[in-house]
Amino acid sequence: MNRKTIALTIVSLFVATAVSAQVTEGEKNLRTQTADTTQGWKKGGLFSVNLAQTSLTNWVAGGQNSVALNGIFSVFANLKKGKSVWDNSLDLGYGILSQGKGDNKETRKTDDKIDFVSKYGRQAYKNLYYAALLNFKTQMTKGWNYDSDPKTKISNILAPGYLLAALGLDYKPNPYFSAFIAPFTSKLTFVTDDDLNSVGAFGVSLNKSSRSEIGGYIRTIYSKNDFKGEFMKNISFTTKLDLFSNYSENPQNIDVNWETLIGMKVNKYISVSFNTVLLYDDNILVPLDRNDDGDMDDIGDLPGKRIQFKEIFGVGFSYKF
Repeated sequence: MNRKTIALTIVSLFVATAVSAQVTEGEKNLRTQTADTTQGWKKGGLFSVNLAQTSLTNWVAGGQNSVALNGIFSVFANLKKGKSVWDNSLDLGYGILSQGKGDNKETRKTDDKIDFVSKYGRQAYKNLYYAALLNFKTQMTKGWNYDSDPKTKISNILAPGYLLAALGLDYKPNPYFSAFIAPFTSKLTFVTDDDLNSVGAFGVSLNKSSRSEIGGYIRTIYSKNDFKGEFMKNISFTTKLDLFSNYSENPQNIDVNWETLIGMKVNKYISVSFNTVLLYDDNILVPLDRNDDGDMDDIGDLPGKRIQFKEIFGVGFSYKF
């Protein structure tokens, strides 16, 4: 599929969702709010732990013992004071899967992320702000390719790591939605692991620890955890889309990062969480997948530039605040 088509499709879907949410929730509520009620801090978050376990004894149909644990921690703290707004968010995620027993027991990582964003804005006109944004992303532990023999390391903390700084305009029609457009953006990609930068991983030149890019950046986000309707009052919803174009190298190849997190409380202690991540980065070569027989899927002979997608669904303990 054409990359431009992918990007435009994602943007269209996101904008349609955000606009609809704004009309039904944001604008309706804002008409009844005074200026005083929208001032000050607005804080909230979601903590969720999901556990799945399988134990087999003399089970002739086959299978493996397994334990899967996945955790999500997502918080935000947004300040509105006079003509200034300051938005901060931190998303952490980690998951493991342990399967087999005895000498055949193996533990694999299923999720791992650190994502921090801080954005400051000064009102220029009504809902439009001059703004500066800082975004840092990396992971906590090593990642491995388990299909290779022996397994090979493919990622680590700060390998990759991303630091993005941007200046632009931020449109904030209500406390839940913003669209940030930055024509002046610097993006640094770090690969501080010697084993990985020696092979030029994540688009960083051989034996280099970082790569610098200058380009344009768009970030849209809708986040809400205080729905008023009876059907929605126990739901936390956040979706955010990041688009980056490198001015000096293939600007038409847009980097895409689209994340959505939905949390729903069943009762005081039990919840359901659903998290998706769609990534496309023109500088990253994605390893080939294998089918259930261990053979290479028919999608080419070498790693290539492909869409990455991750989905995590869990039922377990959560706390919304």
